[in-house]
Amino acid sequence: MARRHSFRAHPARVAGALLVDDEVASAIGGAPSSAAAPAPVVRVETVETNTLSGPITVPVRRSLGDTGIATHPLALGGSTFGWTLGPEAAFDVLDRFAGTGGDLIDTADSYAAGRSESIIGSWMASRRSRDRMHVMTKVGRHADHPGLAPAELRAAVDDSLMRLRTDRIDVLFFHGDDPAVPLEESLGAVGALVAEGKVRSIGASDFPPERLIEARVLAANGLPRFEVLTTAYNLMQRRPFEGATELVAHAQGLAVLPYFALANGFLGGQVRRRSDVRRDIRGDRVARHLGRRGHRVLAALDEIAFAHGVQPATVALAWLLGKPTVAAPVASATEPEQVEALLAAASVELHRSEIVELDRASS
Repeated sequence: MARRHSFRAHPARVAGALLVDDEVASAIGGAPSSAAAPAPVVRVETVETNTLSGPITVPVRRSLGDTGIATHPLALGGSTFGWTLGPEAAFDVLDRFAGTGGDLIDTADSYAAGRSESIIGSWMASRRSRDRMHVMTKVGRHADHPGLAPAELRAAVDDSLMRLRTDRIDVLFFHGDDPAVPLEESLGAVGALVAEGKVRSIGASDFPPERLIEARVLAANGLPRFEVLTTAYNLMQRRPFEGATELVAHAQGLAVLPYFALANGFLGGQVRRRSDVRRDIRGDRVARHLGRRGHRVLAALDEIAFAHGVQPATVALAWLLGKPTVAAPVASATEPEQVEALLAAASVELHRSEIVELDRASS
C-alpha cells in the first residue's frame, strides 16, 4: 500500500520540500513528519553574493540551450502576479526567490494584462537586481498587440521593456504560433530587435514540431533561431510533448521549460477523491485525472517520495528534471515560505529504477 505522508521544508536545506506550479501554488500543503530520509548527494556551487545575502550554496546551474545563459534549474513563474498576488505579496515571493539562489523569472505580456511584468519590473528596480536576474517574457496574446506580425511584435516588445523597466529581454517567446503571419516575417522582426540589443535570445511557446523544423530551416538562412521551448508537460500529460515534439527539441538542442508541471495540482496528492475537488475551473482540470491511471501515478509518487523524505510533488518535478531535454520547469509560489520548497526539486536525484517506475505508472 502506498504511504501517505507530508514534510516541511528546511530553511538550511533544499531537500524535503514542497513544490508548486503556476496553476496551484497554494493547493499543496504539508505538515511536519518525524520520518526523513537522508538528503541526496547533488552537485552544488557557491554563489558569492546575491540580492539579499552573502555567499550561499545552490545546485549547479544549467545552460538554457545555446543562449549563453546559465541559471538555477527552476524558473519562478509570474502568472499569479497581478492576478491572485498584489505587488506587496509578489515582492515578498521575489525577495525570497532571489535571496535563496533563484535567478530565472518567467512572465508574459498577457499575464494580468501586463501587470505581472509591471510588478517584476518594479521589484527589480527597487532591489537593483536586474543584472542578477534572467527575465523571460512572451508576446503575441496581449489585447493591444495580438499576433506575431512585425509591427505588433515590435510594439509588444517595447511595451514589455517599459513595464519591466529594463533595456533587454533575456529570452523572448513567441506566445503560440500565428499561422496568419509567415514565420520568416516574425523572425525577421525579432532579428532586428536582437541587433538593437532589446532581445538577447528567442524561444517558442507551444509550437508544433513542423513549425519548429520550419524555423530551424529559416535560421539556417540567417534568421534568428529558437533556443528554448516552453510547453505543457507532466506525468499526467505526456503525449502532447513526447514523440515528435520531443524528438525535434532534442535534435535541435532546444532547452525545454515545462509548464503545468504538477498537472494543475493533481500531482501534489491532495486530491484523491471526487469530494476533494474544488468547484471551479481549476478543480475541473484536476478532476480529469481522477481514475485508475491517476491513482497509479499517485501511488508511485507516494512510495518514491517516502524513500527520499520529500513530497510527492517534489518527485514529480524531479522526474521532469531527469529528462534530457528539460532545463527548468516553471513553478510559482503564493507565499515566501514556499520558495525554498520550490527550489528543492533541483536537489532530488531519482534512481533509474524510480524513473522507470514513474514512466510505467504514467504510461
